[in-house]
Amino acid sequence: MVKNYLHNKPVIGVTLGDAAGVGPEIVAKASSNGVLQEYGQAIIVGDERLLKRGMEIAKVSFEYQVASSIEEAVKLSGLVLLDTQSIDAYHVELGEMSSLCGKDSATNIGLCVEYCKQGFMEGICFGPNNKQAMKLAGFTLHGAIDLLSNFFGFQGYRGELNILDHVFWTSRVTSHMPIKDVSEHLTIDGILNCINLAHKTLKRAGINNPRIAVAALNPHGGEGGTCGMEEIEIIEPAVEKAKFNGINAQGPFPADTLFIKLFNGEFDIAVTMFHDQGQIAMKLKGFDNGVTVMAGLPYPVTTCSHGTAYDVAGKGIANPGALENAYILAAKMASVDRNQ
Repeated sequence: MVKNYLHNKPVIGVTLGDAAGVGPEIVAKASSNGVLQEYGQAIIVGDERLLKRGMEIAKVSFEYQVASSIEEAVKLSGLVLLDTQSIDAYHVELGEMSSLCGKDSATNIGLCVEYCKQGFMEGICFGPNNKQAMKLAGFTLHGAIDLLSNFFGFQGYRGELNILDHVFWTSRVTSHMPIKDVSEHLTIDGILNCINLAHKTLKRAGINNPRIAVAALNPHGGEGGTCGMEEIEIIEPAVEKAKFNGINAQGPFPADTLFIKLFNGEFDIAVTMFHDQGQIAMKLKGFDNGVTVMAGLPYPVTTCSHGTAYDVAGKGIANPGALENAYILAAKMASVDRNQ
């Protein structure tokens, strides 16, 4: 079906994140830098008072148009704010977690999801949120991917992928669980699903033949079964199935050397077995630039890999690099979707 787009650039919904965190100021900085305007048609969804406080903290100014409805917002050009009038930022204590901020940040993500489902938006880039604040507000989630899946009503396989400097990607088979539970949650199908998701997501980001490296679980790759059997019994069979299905996957590689290969450009993505196996390497290499992709969802959804940074909120020193990279990737993926 051919869609009639109102703008040459994809329409991306942008939320300001938790009102007590750094989200409003980094969105303001990204707007002032021209990133939101250059790569997509941005519609910021949030309270105008919150955006204005972000501008004051960041000591920046820029032009934007205010809309009161999504129907009005999509007809405007340039940077657009869809004013939700939902929270008085000047009565929010910076750096303090609250259910009020949790409700506002989650609700704005939900609005963007609805606008995607209605055909008004083509992707979402959301500012940093606080999971505990959203839980206090009554939202059920283990990670942001759960919140998005619930809003979309999506039950398919999904996961969080991370990307650094627009080049280095990681995925993980298990995520927010205790280390002691990781091994029992590793299955051939689970690893294969993760490899498939990595393959499809990178293709959606414009990489035609993703080179996928799969990590081992145990030290030295299990040392031929003398230091663990997961590599032989679970991980390697999953890799072989992926190869049989035409996916360019290799491994398992010992995790302590895998990222040397990734950062040297031998692979596009590393599929890791648990959360910190990949996150430590990525955040050490570029904490201020990391992006998280909510992979597998019907529309591109991205955010910065860092959190609300309550400790520096309001100081004007927060780096907008990760948010800018997240927005650029959401716009790029939406552009690829346009051509499918």
